[in-house]
Amino acid sequence: MILIVSTHLNSALSEPSLTNPLPPEAPLPHRKIIRSWLIPMTQGETGRAIMLLAIDAFLWLGCIAGTVFAESILLKIIFGLIAGFVTGRIFILGHDACHQSYTPNRELNKVLGRIAFLPSLTPYSLWDVGHNVVHHGQTNLKGFDFVWAPFSKSEYDALPPWRKALERLYRSGWGPVFYYLIEIWWRREYFPNAQNKPGDRPIFLKDNLLVTAFAIVWIGCLIAGAIATGQSIWIGLLTGFAVPFLFWNGMIGFVVYVHHTHPKVSWYDKKSEWLRAQPFVSTTVHLTFNWIWGKLMHHIMEHTAHHVDMSVPLYRLPEAQQTLETILPERIFVQKFSWGWYFDTARKCKLYDFENKAWLDFDGNKTADSVRVVLSPAPAGQNG
Repeated sequence: MILIVSTHLNSALSEPSLTNPLPPEAPLPHRKIIRSWLIPMTQGETGRAIMLLAIDAFLWLGCIAGTVFAESILLKIIFGLIAGFVTGRIFILGHDACHQSYTPNRELNKVLGRIAFLPSLTPYSLWDVGHNVVHHGQTNLKGFDFVWAPFSKSEYDALPPWRKALERLYRSGWGPVFYYLIEIWWRREYFPNAQNKPGDRPIFLKDNLLVTAFAIVWIGCLIAGAIATGQSIWIGLLTGFAVPFLFWNGMIGFVVYVHHTHPKVSWYDKKSEWLRAQPFVSTTVHLTFNWIWGKLMHHIMEHTAHHVDMSVPLYRLPEAQQTLETILPERIFVQKFSWGWYFDTARKCKLYDFENKAWLDFDGNKTADSVRVVLSPAPAGQNG
């Protein structure tokens, strides 16, 4: 009997691993320990990275060419939609480069990242600050992480009527394209005003001029193509520029929404509480699909692993995610995607009660309780 008890005790005290998962009721290890499990998956490959970017760039150029040379308007629209999806794929590669996880070379990552961000017209340096510093540094902390941050009931009630209507559109389930286009790209990335710009670094202006120059060349090529083929310039611009760009905005708006909005996922408005919740695991969702959509999106949906360790390249995220879900059973939100689930989430997740950790509708009625995360002890002298 003593031997059995001793064996169980030693097992409980031993380091968690793939063969020794952490019990669901045990305290969550420090982030450094969890990241140590992923060290074997953090090595980037330069050749593989360049090949992935070359393939997607070729696909994007081919689709844009399709909008020029196809005579059928329907085919032009289809090519434009596919170009928008490929824009999202290329952006994900740039997203890795911006995290310095794409290749082992920092300067090469900066070059490849800027190239990959061109089809989405994303200024690299501004995305770096807004995403790497703000979003990853303080995920789901209201007042700092601004991406899909929910209003409280009192905040919503204080909004002017036009802004309430806009918020209802954003959170209707049909609004990600408008949300990302207006709140992220227009307000915070493309020549943002002084209120939304994180400082006056010269590189911000240079990156905005870079994507503007790319847009001018892109539009110019579409106009020249339309003239050369004797087709409508306006239809060419609509299908070859507007459709891909709007599709991309809808795609990225949807992706960032489902990554951090879920009836079980908590938001915080007190930094001390947020810190004690160790939110690098509990504020992200791993969305799974029946088909190969996850692979088509370069595994960006294995999002918990990405937030635990941003140095894991996208082509190793499936292994990293599986490692976390094996060692930390019942700790990670894994959601099988369906449109029914998505619109049910949009129906429930309108406003947020930060005190009671619950989602509300626009009338203030509770629609879902978030999972209560067991908080780690507060450091001495820290106020809750």
